[in-house]
Amino acid sequence: MNLIKYLVSNFFGSKIWMLFFLIWDLIVGIQSAATVTSHQLQMEANAILNSGWVNIDNMVPDYNISNRCNWPDITCNEVGSIKAINIDNMMPRYTGTVLFERLNLSTFRNLESLVVIGHHLPKTILKEICLLSKLTHLQLSRNYLESQVPHSLGNLSKLTHLNLSNNILVGKLPPSIENLSKLTHLDLSANSLKGQVPPSIENLRQLNYLNISFNFIQGSIPPELWLLKNLTCLYLSNNRFKGEIPSSLGNLKQLQVLDISHNNIQGSIPLELGFLEYLSSLDLSHNRLNGNLPIFLSNLTQLQYLDISHNLLIGTLPSNWFPFNNYLLSMDLSHNLISGKIPSHIEDVYYKLNLSNNNLSGTIPQSLCNFYYYVDISYNCLEDPIPNCLQPSNKENNNLTVISFNQFHPWPIHKKNKKLKHIVVIVLPILILLVLVFSLLICLNLHHNFRNKLDGNSTKTKNGDMFCIWNYDGKIAYDDIVRATEDFDMRYCIGTGAYGSVYKAQLPSGKVVALKKLHGYEAEVPSFDESFRNEVKILSEIKHRHIVKLYGFCLHKRIMFLIYQYMEKGSLFSVLYDDVEAVEFKWRKRVNTIKGVAFALSYLHHDCTAPIMHRDVSSSNILLNYEWQASVCDFGTARLLQYNSSNRTIVAGTIGYIAPELAYTMAVNEKCDVYSFGVVALEALVGRHPEDILSSLQSNSTQSVKLCQVLDQRLPLPNNDVVIRDIIHVAVVAFACLNINPRSRPTMKRVSQSFVTELTPLSIPLSEISVQQLMSQELKGLFYIGNP
Repeated sequence: MNLIKYLVSNFFGSKIWMLFFLIWDLIVGIQSAATVTSHQLQMEANAILNSGWVNIDNMVPDYNISNRCNWPDITCNEVGSIKAINIDNMMPRYTGTVLFERLNLSTFRNLESLVVIGHHLPKTILKEICLLSKLTHLQLSRNYLESQVPHSLGNLSKLTHLNLSNNILVGKLPPSIENLSKLTHLDLSANSLKGQVPPSIENLRQLNYLNISFNFIQGSIPPELWLLKNLTCLYLSNNRFKGEIPSSLGNLKQLQVLDISHNNIQGSIPLELGFLEYLSSLDLSHNRLNGNLPIFLSNLTQLQYLDISHNLLIGTLPSNWFPFNNYLLSMDLSHNLISGKIPSHIEDVYYKLNLSNNNLSGTIPQSLCNFYYYVDISYNCLEDPIPNCLQPSNKENNNLTVISFNQFHPWPIHKKNKKLKHIVVIVLPILILLVLVFSLLICLNLHHNFRNKLDGNSTKTKNGDMFCIWNYDGKIAYDDIVRATEDFDMRYCIGTGAYGSVYKAQLPSGKVVALKKLHGYEAEVPSFDESFRNEVKILSEIKHRHIVKLYGFCLHKRIMFLIYQYMEKGSLFSVLYDDVEAVEFKWRKRVNTIKGVAFALSYLHHDCTAPIMHRDVSSSNILLNYEWQASVCDFGTARLLQYNSSNRTIVAGTIGYIAPELAYTMAVNEKCDVYSFGVVALEALVGRHPEDILSSLQSNSTQSVKLCQVLDQRLPLPNNDVVIRDIIHVAVVAFACLNINPRSRPTMKRVSQSFVTELTPLSIPLSEISVQQLMSQELKGLFYIGNP
C-alpha cells in the first residue's frame, strides 16, 4: 500500500488520489480495530474472571461480560477494549481477591494505564507487562515485587509515567532505559538497585521528576543529568554516591527540589547551585562536604527547606543570609565546624533552626525568641545569659522546643594572679556604692513619672476619653488621623463589616495605616471601658508575622477606633472574587497563604499566655500585603479562651464558616476555628466559597469527584511536583478540619506542624486523586494529619 501511495504521489501527483488513500486508511483502521476488539473482548473478560478479581459466586447483574466496562477499577476505550486498570489498596473497590499469578496480562493489548498499589505481585509480572507496547502509565509501588528490572522495559517506548518504588527490585538499571524518551516521571526509590546510573539516562529529555533514592547505587553523580533541563524534582539520597556535586546541576533552571543527602559526597558546594532560582528544598546533609558556608545560597529566594547538616563545613554564618527570604521554614546547619557569633539580626522567618554541634561563640541573641517551633543551639561555645524566652521553664512560648541549653561549652575562666585580686577587693566596693546611688536616683525619677502618669490617666478617665498609639504622641496622632480622613469621610472608607467600617489614612510621616471605626453602642455600658482596655492590651502583646499588627486605639463615647497595619492587596475574599487578581494569585501563593493562616491560628490557640479564639475566621478576615503574605485580622469577636468564662457560650462568626455543631450547642471552643479554617483552605483552592462541597459531604455525593475537577478553573492545573504535593496537602488538611465531629478535627498546632515537616514525594498523580482519597487515613498519615 505504501508503494502504491508513493507511485501515485510521484507519478500522478493528484491530491484527489492522496485524499482517497487517506480515507481508505481510516476505513481499514476502523474495521481492524473493530475486528481485533470483538476477538479480544471475551479473552479480556475471562482473564479478569479467572484471576478472582470479580467474585463469580456473588456476581450481581452488573457483573456480566457485556457490562465489563462498568466493572470496578476498569476503563475502556471507544471500541470497548480495556485501556486502564487501577487496583489501589488505598481505595479497594473490587469484590474479590486478585490472584495476579493467574491474571493473563498479555490479553490486554490495548492497555494504556496499569496501576497496582499495595499487593503481592509475582516475580514474572514485569516481563509480561513489558509486552504491553501501548502502555503510557505504569505504577506498581508497594507490591513486594522481587525481581530485576528487565532489559525489555525499553520496549515500552510510549511510557510517560513509571513508578516502581517501594519494592524489592535488585540488579542494575538496564541501558535500555534510554528508549523511554517520553518519560516525564520516573520513580525507582526504596528498592535494592545497585551499580551506577547508566549514561543513557541523558536521553530522557522530557523527565521532570526523577527519584532513585534509598537504593545502593554507586559511583559519581552523572554530570549528564544537566541535559534533563525539564527536571523539577531530583532525589538521589540514601545511596552510595561519591565524588563531588557536579557544577553542571546549576543548569537545571527549573529544579525545585534537590536531595543528595546520606551519601559519600566530598568537595565544596558548587557556586552554580546559587543559580537555581526556583529551588524550594535543598538537602545536602550527611555527606563529607567541606569548605566555607556558601554565601550564594541567599540567592535562592524561593527556598523553604535548607539542610546541610552533618558535613565538614567551616567559616562563619554569612551576614547576608539574614533575613534569608520570605519562604524559608527550616534551616539545619548542625554537626559542622561553623565558628563565630550567631548574627544578632536573625529575623522571624524561620520555624525551625538547628545550629547545634558547631564551634559558635559569643552571646545568644534575643532575636532567637522570634522562632516558633524548634531551636537547637546546643554543643557550642556560647556564653550566658540564656534569653528568658528560651528558658525551658518559660511558659510564654510553650510551643517552642528548645534543645539542651545545659550542654553549652563555656569559655575557660583562667585563675587571676594575686595582684588582680587586690585590685578587685578595692574597686568592687566602690562600684557597688555607685550602683546603689544611681539605682536610688532612677527609682525616685520613675516614682515621679508614675504619679504624673496616674494623675493624667485619672483626668482622662473622668472625661471618658482615652487615646493611645505606641511610639507616637497621642494628641498629635489623633489630630493627624482626623485630618487624614477628613473626620472619617466615606471617601476614605475601604470596607464595612459587622463590627464597624475600615478607613485608609496616611499620616504626615508618610506611614499608611488602616483605621477600624467601631460601632459605639458598647461604649454606653459602664463596664465596657475597662474590658475594652484589657482586651486591647492583650491584642497589643500578640506579635506574629501572620497576624495584622495593632498600633493603637481610641476610646470615647463619641468615637472608637483601632489603628492597624495597612495591607495593600486587601482581603482574600476580594482577591478570589476578582478575576484579574485571582489569576495573579498563583497556586504557590495560595498554598503559602493557607500556611500563614495556620501558623497564626496555632499561635493564638497554643502559644499565647492564655489561649485565644478568633471566632470569625473567614476569607474576609485574611488580608494580603503587596508581597502576597497573609495576615489574620479582625479580633472584634475574639475573646480569651478561659474555661471559667461566660464568653465560651457566645456564638459569633460569618455564615458559611460557622462550625455545624453550633446549631445545637452553645459550647464554643478552638475546634470551631479549626472548622472555619478548613472552609477557608478549601475556598482558596476552589476559588469561591465551597458551599456545594460542604453540603454534599454529608450525602457522600462528591466523594468520587476528582480534586482536579474542583480546583479553581481560572488557573491552569499545576505541572510542578512540589506545588502538586502542596495542593494535595492543603486539600487533605481542609477535609480533615471539616470533619463533622469536632473531636476528630486536628488541632491547629498539628496542622501547622504538618506544614513545616518535609514530606516524602507523592506517587499518585493529581488527576487520580479523588475527594474520598483526600479523606482517607493513608493520605492523612502521609501528611501527618492523623487522628488527634
